[in-house]
Amino acid sequence: MNEILNVAITGCGVIGRTHAAALQEFPQTRIVALVDAIPDAAQSLADYIEQTGRPRPAVFTTISAALAGADIDLVALATPSGLHIEQGLEVLAAGKHVVIEKPLDVDLKRAQEIEAAAQAAARNGVVASVISQHRFDQSSLAVSEALAAGRLGRLTSAIASVAWWRSQDYYDSGDWRGTWSMDGGGALMNQGVHTVDLLLWFMGRPVEINARTARLAHDRIEVEDTAVATVTFENGGLAVLHATTAAYPGLTVRVQVMGSEGSAVVDNDRLEYFHASDASSERSNMGLQGGGNQAGQELAKYPAEDYEAKDPTTYPAGHVRQYRDILEAIAQRRAPGVTVSDAVNALAAVRAVYVSATLNQPVMFEDVLAGKYNDLEVRTGNTATESV
Repeated sequence: MNEILNVAITGCGVIGRTHAAALQEFPQTRIVALVDAIPDAAQSLADYIEQTGRPRPAVFTTISAALAGADIDLVALATPSGLHIEQGLEVLAAGKHVVIEKPLDVDLKRAQEIEAAAQAAARNGVVASVISQHRFDQSSLAVSEALAAGRLGRLTSAIASVAWWRSQDYYDSGDWRGTWSMDGGGALMNQGVHTVDLLLWFMGRPVEINARTARLAHDRIEVEDTAVATVTFENGGLAVLHATTAAYPGLTVRVQVMGSEGSAVVDNDRLEYFHASDASSERSNMGLQGGGNQAGQELAKYPAEDYEAKDPTTYPAGHVRQYRDILEAIAQRRAPGVTVSDAVNALAAVRAVYVSATLNQPVMFEDVLAGKYNDLEVRTGNTATESV
């Protein structure tokens, strides 16, 4: 790898600009190529990069052209979800590192193709990661490390909720929005996949999913705007999963994990509550009913400078923290903190919700991973059957 890591960004819309802003934080990276089928979008992002004092990157309309026309070490895919696998496979075949924006793809079978390719590439030191930036939030790390240390005791249950609002105009703004072929699903797939990933990261491997979905507040979309599910995990814990884009004016993203020796609540990426019995002298046979909050002392264990509040419109803190991990993984020839296999599991959990809702019965997670329902046409509650 060169001392300076040359980066190409594919997809120069809002998310592409987020990747560009994050990469600008690292002096060891240089954005040398921008790829977009719409040249004006790439030129606009090139203008932004040049205005930050970095060299202006070259502009291409295809990844193939960029790989042939520029010296590239790493490619960031910020394109619509339905293009991720095709593009990711092309990048890995060229021997380049790749970062894929969430979700990994809209099709589980195709996602497993790139999982195999990523595993093969890793043997040659090639790093493949999928954006799941909330794993690197201060609050998420505090909970994860407490769970890994067994400080919350036996995990018994969890609640994960994404209660957002998206207007009809939002769905009407792009032909691909709200479609099975390009979005791969609705509120759960598009808005909730990060939260699904966190739920699995905290609770472990799912065993059984029982779900319902519906389209309740929007027209002219194929997918759900509301999904609810119960999930059973290998450790015996139970969880409730909820995602909606029909909660006006939009509430928070909330993940609660509860165990026999402690509980934690992350609300909009903030550690709202934390209590572990090993850090408290307070005990009660009837519980503390939300008392004994140790969130402040837990967060104090993490370097404040990594989590300073900055303008989120110009400083994508989560992406910056995940890119720090990715760049270290490349330099150290190790696996990144979020692997393609992690993203496949999150995608399979979402797919299991859609399968369960379609069949109106619980489904086994391993059956979904094994491809038992690959040919099933899923439907969204009160809408017509569509193919995935």
